[in-house]
Amino acid sequence: MTLPGHVDHLIVGSGFAGICAAIKLAEDGETDYVVIEKADDVGGTWRDNTYPGACCDIPSQLYSFSFARNPEWSSSYSPQPEIQAYLQRVAREYGVIDRTVFDTELEQAVWDDDAQVWRCRTSSGEITARTLITGTGGLHAPRLPDIEGIDTFAGALFHSSRWDHSVELAGKRVAVIGTGASAIQIVPEVQPVVAHLDVYQRTAPWVIPRNDRRYSRPERLALRRLPALSKLYRTGIYWAHEGYVPAFTWQPRLGAPAELAATVSMRKAIKDPDLRARVTPTFQLGCKRVLRSNTYYPALAADNVDLVTDPIARITPSGIVTADGVEHPADAIVVATGFWTTEQPIAARVVGREGHSLAQAWAAGGMSAYKGTTVHGFPNLYLLGGPGTTQGHTSVVFVIESQVAYVRDAVRTMRDQGYGALEPRADVQRRYNARLQRRMKHTVWSRGGCTSWYQDSQGRITTLWPRSTVTLRRILARFDVDAYDVQVARPTPDHEAAA
Repeated sequence: MTLPGHVDHLIVGSGFAGICAAIKLAEDGETDYVVIEKADDVGGTWRDNTYPGACCDIPSQLYSFSFARNPEWSSSYSPQPEIQAYLQRVAREYGVIDRTVFDTELEQAVWDDDAQVWRCRTSSGEITARTLITGTGGLHAPRLPDIEGIDTFAGALFHSSRWDHSVELAGKRVAVIGTGASAIQIVPEVQPVVAHLDVYQRTAPWVIPRNDRRYSRPERLALRRLPALSKLYRTGIYWAHEGYVPAFTWQPRLGAPAELAATVSMRKAIKDPDLRARVTPTFQLGCKRVLRSNTYYPALAADNVDLVTDPIARITPSGIVTADGVEHPADAIVVATGFWTTEQPIAARVVGREGHSLAQAWAAGGMSAYKGTTVHGFPNLYLLGGPGTTQGHTSVVFVIESQVAYVRDAVRTMRDQGYGALEPRADVQRRYNARLQRRMKHTVWSRGGCTSWYQDSQGRITTLWPRSTVTLRRILARFDVDAYDVQVARPTPDHEAAA
C-alpha cells in the first residue's frame, strides 16, 4: 500500500511488537492504522539476523503469540528461518501485510499540541497520526566497537546482524569479536569450515546446556489437534522459566545449581586447564544474559580455534593487533558486539510537547518511562519494549502482549471518554521509576559483579524489569487514566480530515 496522509494509529516496525499491536487494535475495531517498515519484509530481528546458526534461546512454544500458537515448530528451540516464516504467516493471515508500507523509515515525529497529532516525516512522505506506537525494539541497531583502524581492514568485515552471505569463509582465517548470544551460535557453525578461527573474548559468559530436541511427527500432530495440550505445554514452559526470577531479582545465590550445570558442561568439553580457566566466568550467573549452547565449548576446544583474551589494540589492513603487540592475521572479521540498547536511535527522532526529543529527555537521567510504555511530555506515544521491560529469563513476546493490552485499553479510554491526548504525569512517572531503581539494587544485575549491555554508559540499569513477568502483566492489565494528564479532543481541522 501507499502511505496515507493521516491515520489514527501509526505503528513503527513490523517485528513481533508491531505485528501484535496491529492485530489487537484491529480486534477492537481500530482499523485506521498503518505499519511503516524500513525494510522490504516483516520480521524485525528475525528478518535481519541470518547468520549461521541463528536460533532462539527461548523455547519455541513460548516464543510465539498466545493467540497464534504454532504446532509446526521443528524443534524445542526454533531456528531463525522458522521464526521468520512464522511472523510472515501471522502478518499475512491477520491482514497486517495489507496495512504495511515497506521500504519506509521514520525520519522524525513531532507532536503538534494544537492539532493533537503526531506529524511524521518518513522516507516515503509525510503522515499525521493520533497515536504513535513504536515497535523498533532494543536489538535493532548494530553497535560496532570503537577500535582504532576498523575502517582500514582490507578483508570482509561485518556485524553479525548484517551477515554478508557473499563472503565465503571456507578455508579462511576468521576472527569473531565478542562472546555474547550471537557469537556462541556463530562460532560452532563456522569452526568446522574455516582454516583458523580466533575468538576475541572480553568477559567469559555463563553458558548453560540447551536441552534442544526435534519434535516427532506424533508430537506435532498432537499439538495441532489438541489445542488444550498446546496451551498446557506452553504454560508449563512459562512457569519453568519464571522459576529463575528469585535468583535474578532477590537472592543470586539461588542460581548455584545452574552455575554447577554450566561448570560441568564446560569441564566435559574443555580438557585444557588454561583454556578452562579463561572461559570460567568471574561473576554470578544472570548478571549478564545467560547463554544456552551444547556446541560452543567443544568448538572453542577444537585444534583450529584460539581464544584471545588480550584486549584489542587496533585493527590493521591484514588483521587484529592485541595489547601484547601480537598481530593476528585475518581474512574476515565478524563483529558480534551487540546493539544500541540503552541509547536507542529512534529516541532522537521523536520530539515531544516541549520541543525536546526523547533522547534529550533521557540524556540526564537515562531512559525512563511509565510502566515501560508511556513518557511524560510525549502525549499519545506508546513504546513497545520500552525502558524497564527487558527481562533475562523468559520470552519477550509475553511482555509485548502485556504492553499491547495496556495500549488497547488506553485507546479505548480515549475513544470512550472523548480524549484527544494522554500523557503520564511527571510525578507519577518519577515515583514509578524510583521504585524500579530501588528494587534493582537487590538484583543480580546490580550485585552480580559484571558490566553488561543492560547498563548505560553511566552504569544505570534502565532496560530491565526487576520483578516477575506475572507482576508486569498485572500492572499493565488496566489503563490507569488517573495517572495521566488528559486533554479533551478538539475538533479536527478540515485539512486534517481531508488528509
